[in-house]
Amino acid sequence: MAHPQQDLIEKIRSASRLMVRELGFMHATLAATGYPPSSVHTIVELGNRQALTAVELVELLGLEKSSVSRMVRKLVEAGEIEEVTHEEDARFKKLRLSAQGKKTLRAIDSFATKQVGEALGHLTPEQWQVVSEGIGNYGAALQAQRLGTQPAPVTQLDIARGYRPGIIGRIVQMHAHYYARYFSFGQPFESLVAADMSDLMGRLHNPRNEVWVALDDQRIVGSIAIDGEAQGGEAVLRFFILDDSARGKGAGKRLLAEAVKFCDEWGFCATRLWTFQGLDAARNLYEDFGFKLEQEQEGQQWGARVMEQCFVRSGLTSTKT
Repeated sequence: MAHPQQDLIEKIRSASRLMVRELGFMHATLAATGYPPSSVHTIVELGNRQALTAVELVELLGLEKSSVSRMVRKLVEAGEIEEVTHEEDARFKKLRLSAQGKKTLRAIDSFATKQVGEALGHLTPEQWQVVSEGIGNYGAALQAQRLGTQPAPVTQLDIARGYRPGIIGRIVQMHAHYYARYFSFGQPFESLVAADMSDLMGRLHNPRNEVWVALDDQRIVGSIAIDGEAQGGEAVLRFFILDDSARGKGAGKRLLAEAVKFCDEWGFCATRLWTFQGLDAARNLYEDFGFKLEQEQEGQQWGARVMEQCFVRSGLTSTKT
């Protein structure tokens, strides 16, 4: 009997095989070194964790104890790693990188950074985040299946409404960091967001304006706002942003749902938002909530030349009395 998700399983298997081939795992050596993949992984993990016992290395790599012992012996003989006395039990040894091993690690990191960075150049910035989250979740699930454990549960974020101390600076910070990292926006963009955010927060006494935030233990990790004082009875959706730590937890969908519900309750004739080409994940979410692309034009108000896009969602009858 076929698995209910057979088509998806086949796509994931195909993508996994392609990744293995393109990353070089089919070759005898990896990452421009003279070492096989298991040795390269050992050098990387020892670099990340400073020191490991052989037992810890067996569990981490998912290899047989005898295989790890032979590999460790070869790396010690090659001068890449060294054995030191365990600080808590002299009967055991810990493994750590030697000076030569640290040099080898720097070369591996340089190779891998170039390889992955050039591949990401073929994707949009929003796809970078999707790839990062997807691979991370899939890897954790595979490890949990091997170890017979459960992946770490996704933390449920809280959604809160209204002004709170620090909200202006935090929302500006999230915008500045995200758009500088992925789109090279700089001071003009950050200043524009700060001015517009301050203006809207100064008008929250009008009940047609509102802001919501996603909270991770009281830390703001996402936001969205509605400016209900636009011309012609329209609302403008603004400041929709998520911190990297909040992605993949459903916070974006929940924030957008709150904003859309608010607009429907007030009966705005339409809700409008401005964004720009390339934010594909956000666009998919907007369209799921009934927003449609109405206008495109080149612009530079963001601090760089982009193709601006205006999405509009038709309003519903007000439920306010």
